[in-house]
Amino acid sequence: MAVFALRRLLSSIPTLLIVTVIVFAMVKLLPGDPARLILGQEATPQALEELRRSLGLDRSLLQQYLSWLGGAVRLDFGTSLTDNSSVSRLIAQKLPVTLELALFAMLISLLISLPAGILSAVRRNTWVDRLLTLLALSGISLPNFFLGILLIYLFSIRLAWIPASGYTSLLENPGRNLLLLLLPAITLGVGSAAVLTRYLRSSLSETLNQDYVRTAHAKGLPGGQVISKHALRNALIPFLTAFGLQLGGLLGGAVITEQIFSIPGFGRLLVDAVFTRDLPVIQGVVLVSAVAVFLVSFLVDLSYAAVDPRIRYN
Repeated sequence: MAVFALRRLLSSIPTLLIVTVIVFAMVKLLPGDPARLILGQEATPQALEELRRSLGLDRSLLQQYLSWLGGAVRLDFGTSLTDNSSVSRLIAQKLPVTLELALFAMLISLLISLPAGILSAVRRNTWVDRLLTLLALSGISLPNFFLGILLIYLFSIRLAWIPASGYTSLLENPGRNLLLLLLPAITLGVGSAAVLTRYLRSSLSETLNQDYVRTAHAKGLPGGQVISKHALRNALIPFLTAFGLQLGGLLGGAVITEQIFSIPGFGRLLVDAVFTRDLPVIQGVVLVSAVAVFLVSFLVDLSYAAVDPRIRYN
């Protein structure tokens, strides 16, 4: 597995380079002049030219890209155009918030999808399966922003149990931190749970029809043992793939949910940067999000062998 992991990391270098080119090109295509954004509309041409020179905007695109790539390798994404703060420091402040929210949401998703998917597969084509399928499809169809607003109305306005918005650091006050993240985590977790439930139901239903599962039943093994030790592990590969995709998407920033609940995470940082045309922040956030998605995919690939003993990395 160590050899496979090394090969996987080395083979990802061209992909990450392509990602950096795409990120750099997309940001350069955005309208607006960074120098005029900093100095304002009343700036003189001389001042604008001097600032462009200091920012390196007078160099060729290739030189700008290589300079930005060299800084990104050193985890130096430049300086924000709006407040002159370090982009790396902004990312270091916001990334843990989104990471905590994503992990909390995926924990809720697992608590819902694992029992629901297993029950739906075991009781397939019964009223239980139809009910769980209907709930899963409803969860997939329900937009996150609508569910978030409903949760705020119910638990914050009507019942007054949970604050509608805000954020407190986990180190500062763990109890209040979890309380404030509960509604946004449920908002994100319900949608992910619906997707994972469908994947697990489909995969496990197919596995339960395999000959070795029938043999295990014929030998008199309890149904729970057959599912947990024989069928479930072999059915988890598609489930893990979907789990990685859902987690990677959340690490990229739950933009709408963070805006609704006023959470100072990655998504909110990206939205603010887009509105203010803060190009270094946009580049840094998008690149770190792409790397986060790759790392999740990489860890999911490594987990396949641990879940399914038939898989070996040679």
